[in-house]
Amino acid sequence: MVRSKEALKAYIGIKRTNDRFTTAAKQHVAHYDLNLNEFAVLELLFHKGEQTVQTIKEKILIANSSTTYIIDKLSDKGLVKRVVSSDDRRIFFIHLTEKGEALISQIFPEHEKIIENLYQRLTDEEIIDLKELLKKLNHK
Repeated sequence: MVRSKEALKAYIGIKRTNDRFTTAAKQHVAHYDLNLNEFAVLELLFHKGEQTVQTIKEKILIANSSTTYIIDKLSDKGLVKRVVSSDDRRIFFIHLTEKGEALISQIFPEHEKIIENLYQRLTDEEIIDLKELLKKLNHK
């Protein structure tokens, strides 16, 4: 019984923390006329370079139709472009444009500081422990 009560309290704590982190991130990227999914795509391309639509879908865990919609919106804003694969014309690679590269280069360091501030009450060791515990919970 103690375990289930503590597990429920932990769940509530994780949920509240997630809500707090999500709200902070949403507010930050909204200043740049982006939502979190658009930011996630830009961040992935910034750190990993060109990606296929399928890889983007898998990495940021969104539905295929949503991925296409998000990429369309980013393309309309001039932040990404589609390039047909030279090996297989059915495959498109998504690239950051110069405008997209400039924007995410500005946003990401700010985002990093916001995330770092959210962890300010934890020591470096506690952050590492938390990361490991969350990995354990997420392991399938």
